[in-house]
Amino acid sequence: MKRAIAPTATLPRKPVLASKPFAVGELVDVLCDHNEDGERVRGWLQGVVVQADHKLVAVQFVEDVYLTDGWMVPDRILFCQQGADNIRPSTRRRVRRVRSRRR
Repeated sequence: MKRAIAPTATLPRKPVLASKPFAVGELVDVLCDHNEDGERVRGWLQGVVVQADHKLVAVQFVEDVYLTDGWMVPDRILFCQQGADNIRPSTRRRVRRVRSRRR
């Protein structure tokens, strides 16, 4: 006699992807550990998408960023999943740093 599969069994779910995936060159905000006014904080930091596919987004930052275990990321690039809670489109423009003139 064959046994039927129990109706309570669930199939693995696919991850929810962003309705509009991020593209290369877009400004985004990522929730990450970084330095702000000489102190390490966890907050939103603006970066630029340098690589993107249907699953992952690579974001490069101007400032140093850190992994959750405290290590600094040497190339300042963090990877996020498309549609994750820790990445969002940037609402503000990039602020250019003032450089002193050299003569």
